[in-house]
Amino acid sequence: MPDDDFRALTRIEMAQRIARDIPEGWFVNLGFGMPTSVADHVPLEREVIFHSEQGVIGMGPAPGPGELNPWLLNASKQHVTLRTGGSYVHHAESFAMVRGGHIDLCVLGAYEVSEAGDLSNWTTSEDDIAPSVGGAMDLAAGAKRLWVLMDHVTKQGRPKLVRQCTYPLTALAAVDRIYTNLAVIDVTPKGLAVVEMVPGMTLDTLQAMTGAPLRLDK
Repeated sequence: MPDDDFRALTRIEMAQRIARDIPEGWFVNLGFGMPTSVADHVPLEREVIFHSEQGVIGMGPAPGPGELNPWLLNASKQHVTLRTGGSYVHHAESFAMVRGGHIDLCVLGAYEVSEAGDLSNWTTSEDDIAPSVGGAMDLAAGAKRLWVLMDHVTKQGRPKLVRQCTYPLTALAAVDRIYTNLAVIDVTPKGLAVVEMVPGMTLDTLQAMTGAPLRLDK
């Protein structure tokens, strides 16, 4: 592997990076794990309406001193706040928003994403302890756009961007864009297109860490 002089993004920097790309006025669902921290990095003056399938519309960032509401949680069971104008709805109404195509963007984590945009994010084996795919399947199918936030490789160095997913699937051809700690990559009809890389990274090095062909976005 080429010896490039690059530094991978931290998880906070990954959340900040994806937050910069969310436009004004979008309804956004943040999935379990890393994606939940994205809400902490969208400027308060930008109106982005965060939705949680538990029934929160207008979810805000983590609470500051004296702001904690013990009953107000996100998908990762972390305490959050409610922005001005936010509301609570029934669980059924919350999922009606998802299944009715009213969510502009969903951000999910992933174990694997294929070059065709297939998503595996709920279990790593047929005998895993995860009971079911849960709401991720509804979100992947119902949201207008699906972005994935994940590390580029596993802790063992195995690529998480692959030609075909090896883990049980959540959804087929659902992912539009992938944000990793090394790059921003679009899923296109011609395959994976690199939009951005961390400073010092080259396409050759990124390709060596990826299990599917890459090309520079033009």
